[in-house]
Formats: sequence, C-alpha cells, structure tokens
Amino acid sequence: SVHAWDTPSDAGWTGPAIDPTFDLEQAEDRFAEALRAVFADGRPDGMREFLVEGNPSEILIRASQGAEILVVGSRGRGGFARAMLGSVSQRCAQHAACPVVTVRQEKDPAH
Repeated sequence: SVHAWDTPSDAGWTGPAIDPTFDLEQAEDRFAEALRAVFADGRPDGMREFLVEGNPSEILIRASQGAEILVVGSRGRGGFARAMLGSVSQRCAQHAACPVVTVRQEKDPAH
C-alpha cells in the first residue's frame, strides 16, 4: 500500500493552505488507521506500506512496476480543478505498468 502526497509550491497556489506544522508521525498514524479500516479482517500476506512525499503520479507509477494491480482513488474533479491540479488517477491509468482500478469518491447526498 502506497500513500503519496505533494506539497504545492507557493507560486500561483490558491488552494487550501498547507499546514506548516505537518507531522509525519501523525500522517503515519492516519495511514495505519485507514489501512485498518480497509483491511478489518487482516492485511493480505506480503502487503507492505509506504508513506512517500513527492509527486503522487510519479510515485504510484513507479510503485506499479512488478505490481499485480494498482488501485487509485478519484475525487471526480473536472474542469478548472483538473486543469490546474491534474488527475493522478488518469495519469496512472495511462502510464502504470499493471492494470489500474479507479475508485470514485462517494457523492455527497446533500449535493
């Protein structure tokens, strides 16, 4: 399991502020908690976890080498947001070395 994130540069960034007190230990705890939620009955044998800072597309495409499958999430952004931020899931689907499954985020019933 790989979780990758990237801190945008200040140049031209108008998105949400990045927490300057980012805590790697807290991120590791959240990652472990998410894995426990997904694999409540136990993680698959041989599963390894990686928490990596860097360009998520590049990291996940690199991680796809030798993998049986790559599962990525999609927030379903379109239009301007996709043009500005790009689509990790789309890049992975185009360039991964293994089959890719894209899981879309559930829609908020209020919208």
